[in-house]
Amino acid sequence: MSDGRTGGEPGADTIGGAHLSLRDQVYREVRERIIDGRLPSGRRIVERELAEELGVSRVPVREALQRLESEGFVTVSARRGAFVAPFGPAEAADLFDIRERLEALAAALAADRADTAGLRVLEGLLARARQAAGNPRRTRELASVHADFHRQIVVLSGNPLLLDLMTPLDGRLRRLFGLTTEPADGTAMCGEHELLYAAIRDGSAAEAERIAREHVAGTRAAAMRLLAPADPERPTAGSGPSAPSGPERPPES
Repeated sequence: MSDGRTGGEPGADTIGGAHLSLRDQVYREVRERIIDGRLPSGRRIVERELAEELGVSRVPVREALQRLESEGFVTVSARRGAFVAPFGPAEAADLFDIRERLEALAAALAADRADTAGLRVLEGLLARARQAAGNPRRTRELASVHADFHRQIVVLSGNPLLLDLMTPLDGRLRRLFGLTTEPADGTAMCGEHELLYAAIRDGSAAEAERIAREHVAGTRAAAMRLLAPADPERPTAGSGPSAPSGPERPPES
């Protein structure tokens, strides 16, 4: 494993040392791999192989995949097994439709309700993003920090219902950022986030709402460009697994 472990400990390449259940640890590891693109759309997930890699039985792997299926990260077929769910232009467009409205609302509410402690969290995230911006080796970190920034604004909205609505989308948002964040865009993205932060800090609800809406619309155009298929005659990488050649065989799970 490469995430969620304590480096240097015996057995660091397997799951088992943390306080979470094995099912939850497997769930977090696979979810993170999907979010950051190490497991791309359409990739088959073989229970036996994943269990051997993580040093666990197939039971927690199967339970984790069931949870990931319910959250839209994995698709499971009785005949073909488990695959990473698609995430292409269509899925991104649906997510942006929601973001443009709800994140603008969250920013306006945060401008009215954010407290000093919450603003300090935003400041810390902005500082971390600035440090990572432009460094190709820290692109994954930059994508994660940007997602944290947007989630923190929802938290600062002080609206529990809005937070409940946005929380299930958090993983999809992180997956979107992981697929579409590029080192060259880091500085510009940080600048837009700083403008949004300033409006929230100053209590300018209308300005915060406008900046948030324009920011999401701008990132939408860039994301759709990156997610578009390179060859229009072929399906996107996020259009799901292709049919296997030859007679279909039962999945090896």
